[in-house]
Amino acid sequence: MSARGAIENVLNRYSIAYDDNDMTEMADTFTDDAVLSMRIADGDLIGPFEGKEAVMKLMTDSLASQDDQRRHVTTNVVIRKETDDSAVVSSYLTLIQVKDGKANLLSTARYDDELRREDDGAWRFTRRHIQLDLPY
Repeated sequence: MSARGAIENVLNRYSIAYDDNDMTEMADTFTDDAVLSMRIADGDLIGPFEGKEAVMKLMTDSLASQDDQRRHVTTNVVIRKETDDSAVVSSYLTLIQVKDGKANLLSTARYDDELRREDDGAWRFTRRHIQLDLPY
Protein backbone atom coordinates (compact mmCIF):
# COMPACT_ATOMS: atom_id res chain seq x y z
CA MET A 1 0.00 0.00 0.00
CA SER A 2 1.25 3.49 -0.84
CA ALA A 3 2.00 5.94 1.96
CA ARG A 4 -1.03 8.00 0.88
CA GLY A 5 -3.26 4.92 0.98
CA ALA A 6 -1.94 3.94 4.42
CA ILE A 7 -2.47 7.48 5.74
CA GLU A 8 -6.03 7.67 4.37
CA ASN A 9 -6.65 4.25 5.89
CA VAL A 10 -5.78 5.59 9.37
CA LEU A 11 -8.26 8.45 8.97
CA ASN A 12 -10.99 6.02 7.90
CA ARG A 13 -10.14 3.41 10.55
CA TYR A 14 -10.58 6.11 13.21
CA SER A 15 -14.00 7.09 11.83
CA ILE A 16 -15.34 3.56 11.50
CA ALA A 17 -13.97 2.56 14.90
CA TYR A 18 -15.77 5.49 16.53
CA ASP A 19 -19.02 4.70 14.73
CA ASP A 20 -18.75 1.00 15.64
CA ASN A 21 -17.69 1.74 19.26
CA ASP A 22 -14.54 -0.31 18.66
CA MET A 23 -12.16 1.31 21.11
CA THR A 24 -9.44 -1.30 20.54
CA GLU A 25 -9.32 -0.43 16.85
CA MET A 26 -9.47 3.28 17.58
CA ALA A 27 -6.64 3.07 20.12
CA ASP A 28 -4.50 1.47 17.42
CA THR A 29 -4.78 4.64 15.31
CA PHE A 30 -2.93 6.73 17.94
CA THR A 31 0.69 6.72 19.07
CA ASP A 32 1.32 6.31 22.79
CA ASP A 33 2.31 9.99 22.99
CA ALA A 34 -0.59 11.30 20.89
CA VAL A 35 -2.16 14.69 21.59
CA LEU A 36 -5.74 15.62 20.68
CA SER A 37 -7.44 19.00 20.90
CA MET A 38 -10.65 20.48 19.57
CA ARG A 39 -12.55 23.69 19.23
CA ILE A 40 -16.30 23.98 18.70
CA ALA A 41 -17.27 26.94 16.50
CA ASP A 42 -15.43 29.94 17.92
CA GLY A 43 -15.37 28.54 21.45
CA ASP A 44 -12.46 27.91 23.76
CA LEU A 45 -9.86 25.27 22.98
CA ILE A 46 -10.81 21.90 24.48
CA GLY A 47 -7.74 19.99 25.61
CA PRO A 48 -5.10 19.22 24.77
CA PHE A 49 -5.56 15.61 25.83
CA GLU A 50 -2.05 14.24 26.11
CA GLY A 51 -1.18 10.57 25.68
CA LYS A 52 -3.19 7.72 24.22
CA GLU A 53 -4.89 6.96 27.55
CA ALA A 54 -6.26 10.52 27.88
CA VAL A 55 -7.38 10.60 24.24
CA MET A 56 -9.16 7.27 24.58
CA LYS A 57 -10.89 8.37 27.81
CA LEU A 58 -12.28 11.37 25.90
CA MET A 59 -13.52 9.09 23.13
CA THR A 60 -15.04 6.54 25.52
CA ASP A 61 -16.78 9.28 27.55
CA SER A 62 -18.09 10.90 24.37
CA LEU A 63 -19.55 7.64 23.10
CA ALA A 64 -21.13 6.87 26.48
CA SER A 65 -23.09 10.15 26.31
CA GLN A 66 -24.66 9.32 22.92
CA ASP A 67 -27.97 7.56 22.32
CA ASP A 68 -27.77 7.56 18.53
CA GLN A 69 -25.68 6.13 15.69
CA ARG A 70 -23.03 8.47 14.34
CA ARG A 71 -21.43 8.35 10.94
CA HIS A 72 -18.14 10.19 10.54
CA VAL A 73 -17.51 10.83 6.83
CA THR A 74 -13.95 11.98 6.09
CA THR A 75 -13.26 13.68 2.74
CA ASN A 76 -11.00 16.15 0.96
CA VAL A 77 -7.81 14.55 2.29
CA VAL A 78 -4.79 16.73 1.55
CA ILE A 79 -1.28 15.64 2.49
CA ARG A 80 0.45 18.94 3.15
CA LYS A 81 3.87 17.54 4.04
CA GLU A 82 5.28 14.04 3.90
CA THR A 83 8.57 12.37 4.72
CA ASP A 84 9.34 8.67 4.94
CA ASP A 85 8.14 8.57 8.56
CA SER A 86 5.83 11.56 9.08
CA ALA A 87 2.97 13.38 7.45
CA VAL A 88 0.89 16.51 7.99
CA VAL A 89 -2.67 16.04 6.74
CA SER A 90 -5.86 18.12 6.54
CA SER A 91 -9.32 16.74 5.80
CA TYR A 92 -13.00 17.47 6.27
CA LEU A 93 -15.53 15.73 8.47
CA THR A 94 -19.24 15.51 7.83
CA LEU A 95 -20.89 14.26 11.03
CA ILE A 96 -24.24 12.55 10.51
CA GLN A 97 -26.61 11.38 13.24
CA VAL A 98 -28.96 8.45 12.62
CA LYS A 99 -31.82 8.38 15.11
CA ASP A 100 -35.54 7.59 15.04
CA GLY A 101 -35.38 6.51 11.41
CA LYS A 102 -33.85 9.78 10.20
CA ALA A 103 -30.40 10.93 9.18
CA ASN A 104 -29.50 14.44 10.36
CA LEU A 105 -26.44 16.56 9.68
CA LEU A 106 -24.98 17.35 13.12
CA SER A 107 -21.91 19.30 12.14
CA THR A 108 -19.03 19.68 9.76
CA ALA A 109 -15.42 20.00 10.78
CA ARG A 110 -11.84 20.14 9.69
CA TYR A 111 -9.23 17.71 10.94
CA ASP A 112 -5.61 18.85 11.11
CA ASP A 113 -3.40 15.86 11.77
CA GLU A 114 0.20 14.84 12.19
CA LEU A 115 0.97 11.18 11.68
CA ARG A 116 4.08 9.09 12.25
CA ARG A 117 5.13 5.76 10.79
CA GLU A 118 6.07 3.66 13.80
CA ASP A 119 8.62 0.86 14.12
CA ASP A 120 6.00 -1.75 13.16
CA GLY A 121 5.46 0.11 9.86
CA ALA A 122 1.98 1.36 10.81
CA TRP A 123 0.98 5.01 10.46
CA ARG A 124 -0.67 6.52 13.55
CA PHE A 125 -1.85 9.93 14.74
CA THR A 126 0.64 11.84 16.86
CA ARG A 127 -1.48 15.02 16.87
CA ARG A 128 -5.12 15.56 15.93
CA HIS A 129 -6.98 18.84 16.10
CA ILE A 130 -10.71 18.86 15.40
CA GLN A 131 -12.23 22.22 14.41
CA LEU A 132 -16.01 21.72 14.55
CA ASP A 133 -18.06 24.31 12.66
CA LEU A 134 -21.20 23.86 14.79
CA PRO A 135 -21.93 22.64 18.30
CA TYR A 136 -23.91 19.40 18.36
